[in-house]
Amino acid sequence: MTTPAPDELLQRLRQFRSDYFPRHQQRFQDLVAQGQHPKTLFIGCSDSRLVPYLLTGAGPGELFIVRNVGAFVPPYDGSHGLHGTMAAIEFAVLTLHVETIIVCGHSHCGAIRAAYEGTPDEAVALRAWLKLASEALLPVQPGPEAFRRTEQRAVVLQLERLMAYPMVRREVEQGRLTLHGWHYVIEDGEVHVFDVTRGDFVAASHADNSGTGPYAPYVEHDGQVLDLASGGA
Repeated sequence: MTTPAPDELLQRLRQFRSDYFPRHQQRFQDLVAQGQHPKTLFIGCSDSRLVPYLLTGAGPGELFIVRNVGAFVPPYDGSHGLHGTMAAIEFAVLTLHVETIIVCGHSHCGAIRAAYEGTPDEAVALRAWLKLASEALLPVQPGPEAFRRTEQRAVVLQLERLMAYPMVRREVEQGRLTLHGWHYVIEDGEVHVFDVTRGDFVAASHADNSGTGPYAPYVEHDGQVLDLASGGA
């Protein structure tokens, strides 16, 4: 009789319990006793190569995370339908009172490629979901450059959709919440952050900040304060 291969997931669970947990036990107990108080909502793609805790250096209790195919934000329509991403945004803003929302896309995104190239016939839900990327698509023959530009355009599109959520807009306009758009280039190990004053993504290694969302009410550029909410200085 052949000996069964070790259950890798079971081994990892045991390793967490025996190695990681004892070193951070007090932190976990504090999070239970005092509750969670994350300051950041991280909306990221489900892609296995995107690891929010590695990118941000965060530990338990620091990030409230929502992940879906493409890091998309459904439009707010007030229908209160059953949608996990919408519910998570409302919970993060209204209950947890997060101070930052990050939308993080990435290079070589399968969702963006599929939005151009199509999906298998059986993928009915996926095909409907990918329509959330349609406004970011370019009228060009898809290729590496078009994919990269679309990935970034999709990030900005989700930031725009977030501002249609009444609770998000209110918190942003009152200065209690900021929006950040990130594009993670996997092969370079570099996150590019969206800077509204430049209208472009800037490599974090050369950026002045972790990103200025397109709807931060006031930003400073060349010594001049710009009122982005009204579109002027």
